[in-house]
Amino acid sequence: MCTNCDHTIHRHQHHFGWNNAFEPVARVAPGSTIEFECLDASGGHYTPQSTVEDMKTADFDRINPVNGPIHVEGAEPGDALKITIEGFQPSGFGWTANIPGFGLLAEDFPDPALHIWKYDPSGLEPALFGKNARVPLKPFAGTLGCAPAAPGHHSIVPPRNVGGNLDIRDLSAGTVLYLPVEIAGALFSVGDTHAAQGDGEVCGTAIESPMNAVLTLDLVKDARLKMPRFTTPGPVTRHLDAKGYEVTTGVGPDLMTGAKEAVRQMVDLLAGRYQMDPVEAYMLASTCADLRISEIVDAPNWVVSFYFPRCVFE
Repeated sequence: MCTNCDHTIHRHQHHFGWNNAFEPVARVAPGSTIEFECLDASGGHYTPQSTVEDMKTADFDRINPVNGPIHVEGAEPGDALKITIEGFQPSGFGWTANIPGFGLLAEDFPDPALHIWKYDPSGLEPALFGKNARVPLKPFAGTLGCAPAAPGHHSIVPPRNVGGNLDIRDLSAGTVLYLPVEIAGALFSVGDTHAAQGDGEVCGTAIESPMNAVLTLDLVKDARLKMPRFTTPGPVTRHLDAKGYEVTTGVGPDLMTGAKEAVRQMVDLLAGRYQMDPVEAYMLASTCADLRISEIVDAPNWVVSFYFPRCVFE
């Protein structure tokens, strides 16, 4: 429990989707530090005892619960909400799933699959996947957002100009995030906490994990910010760089097609080299491998690369 926090938003104080008509669960002054007891993306549906059979009863309409909303006093349209990510208290439990119809290679992997993780919540030692793979951990919140100005209820799934389901792994401890404010009070919410994720989150899930998040909310008046931006406190890849990468590529005139091809080749490489089921390789890559645009100027073809950290197996 955070002893220096001004407020605690408990796990039951959450909502699904975005709606600027939601009543705030708290009104806070700029500069307030708040602890959020975040659920995982399944809203607590999965437990350490879950199996793939439990995927049959998961409710996709109730994914990504977010704690809030928080009304920040004095926030007005045109301001930016400044969010300092103070830290996380992980739970030690997580899950990764291949959800039919979801993910970059949904057409390749139509069947459900589920991996349950157990990890060290204090030391954050790399978490075991199968017999040999160990994934470095980096807790972060996948969904941080303000309510949009557009009226009505909006899906939590797509990211927006006011934030939301950004799934940027570098929104971790020490990072400062700035979000556009479109309505009075901002109505900020946070959730979808992860223990680790690769850039791209290619199978659609990371190490989804309930945990507490501590954030400080402040304002930058009249910032006129159009999209989220953030500042990191230092290097962001050093925890994966020690032993280099295996890299596959996709080359062609469409970035999405190139991304899919790069990931397919990595799945083939991992499955063949480490005798893994392809869907297991796909889920593992989602938690630790990074999609990058390597070249986007040499028309008519662009290059997408997929970096898998060798330290996971070495």
